[in-house]
Amino acid sequence: MAQMESGESGTIVSITGGRGMVTRLDSMGMRVGVDVKKVSAQILRGPVTVQIGGTQLAIGFGMAQKILVEVPE
Repeated sequence: MAQMESGESGTIVSITGGRGMVTRLDSMGMRVGVDVKKVSAQILRGPVTVQIGGTQLAIGFGMAQKILVEVPE
């Protein structure tokens, strides 16, 4: 997710993190199979803002790096 461009959409394919991180993301609605859109990101590893349905969430750059998103061509 961290490498996605702003405005780009895709589907979460996997989350490589510990149980705590996976549980936290799941409680925010971020789980495998969910469609997400990257709204914005800060320069130099700042927070990443994503949209899931009608909700926008901000997650840390480290978390974003552990979320693999498949982007349609």
